Amino acid sequence: MASAHVSLPLPVLPESWAGEKDFKAVGLLSAATPRNIEPVGPHFLAHARRKRHHRTFSEDERIQAQENVKRVEDDDGGEISEPEDPLMLQRDAKDWKGQDHYAVLGLSKYRYRATEDQIKRAHRKKVLRHHPDKKAAAGNTEDDSFFKCIQKATEVLLDPVKRRQFDSVDPGADVEPPTKKQTQKGGFYKLWNPVFEAEGRFSKVQPVPRLGDEKSTKEEVEVFYNFWYNFDSWRSFEYQDEDVPDDNENRDQKRHVERKNNNARRKKKTEDTARLRNLVDECLAGDERIKKFRTEERASKNKKRLEKEAAEKKAKEDQERAKLEEERVKKEKEEVEKAGKVEGKKAKEAAKNAAKKNKRVLKSSVKDANYLMSEGTPSASHIDGILNDVDLVMGKVDNEELASIAAKLGDKKGANAVKEVWQEEVKRLVGVGKLKEGEAKSLT
Repeated sequence: MASAHVSLPLPVLPESWAGEKDFKAVGLLSAATPRNIEPVGPHFLAHARRKRHHRTFSEDERIQAQENVKRVEDDDGGEISEPEDPLMLQRDAKDWKGQDHYAVLGLSKYRYRATEDQIKRAHRKKVLRHHPDKKAAAGNTEDDSFFKCIQKATEVLLDPVKRRQFDSVDPGADVEPPTKKQTQKGGFYKLWNPVFEAEGRFSKVQPVPRLGDEKSTKEEVEVFYNFWYNFDSWRSFEYQDEDVPDDNENRDQKRHVERKNNNARRKKKTEDTARLRNLVDECLAGDERIKKFRTEERASKNKKRLEKEAAEKKAKEDQERAKLEEERVKKEKEEVEKAGKVEGKKAKEAAKNAAKKNKRVLKSSVKDANYLMSEGTPSASHIDGILNDVDLVMGKVDNEELASIAAKLGDKKGANAVKEVWQEEVKRLVGVGKLKEGEAKSLT
């Protein structure tokens, strides 16, 4: 806002006013204090310098400006010094979007890593060198085009939003990937590391995993490639937008340009994502660690497969061996059972034959003993009674008892001795309940 200056003169004294009679003292002056005054300060020094060197004001200012430039350059120590391209000095300030802001300020080697302090110092250095007043004092033309480029570069780089937009499309910060011919000579990781360091400046996630070297572990390599295959980029392309007209009367044109810019941004974002993925694919294809890990993985899988096959084979052999053993045991058991059956059959036959023999002995004993009659010839009814009772007793005893009776009768001679054996047996059978009292009475 412009300030207004209004002149207010002091009022004019009346013609009749006189100091001797009209002046009124309202106070007294204090006593004077003696003080020593020394000529100091920048203005006195400038005056003394001009007197000493016999310079005019303009000559002194020009010389001081040159000394300030030299002092700034000396203080820089080469940190933000780089040769100026003659073509760059002739740039048109209106084409500010096409200029390299970092190169204009001499910060090409720092670019997105340049600090705010470095940008300010670079700006001061460039201004002292290319200020239009200095050029005019030196007798040069008053062309201030490059000075405007300096001012625009400083404006962009000191604004966080504008600088981020410029950094997003700054080609000077990109690192070209190495060719296959270059990597075949060696130094694969040394050549690829700067590429991913440059691309990592666009990552929303920091810090960015490093590519590593041939000694990196499988886990580190997997983390690196997983990160880049799922890369979350903040990169945008607003800086390359077509300028939107500020004309309020042409709103349709403004909306058209905005839609055009949005479509262009999306297209560039898609192309950049594809470019980065191809870059990662190319690095992955030449990474010897991946080949080594895959070889180790195949060897591990083959080892596991062979171990599994060996275990399955052993289990199958054990199963077949167990089956053969089971069949052998079963066969032996069957043979034993078969032999037992044969032996049992033989024993049964033998027992049967022995029982038949013992029965013949028992029947023969009563026959040889004249059917237990000590004298005379037994009648048919007597013989039938004796034989029936003998059959009754034989039916009540088992084979062992039958053999015992046969053994007792084997050496007995005479009706009385034989009858005594039969009487004892009948008595025993009655005692154990196999015969009732009064049964087999012909033998008692």
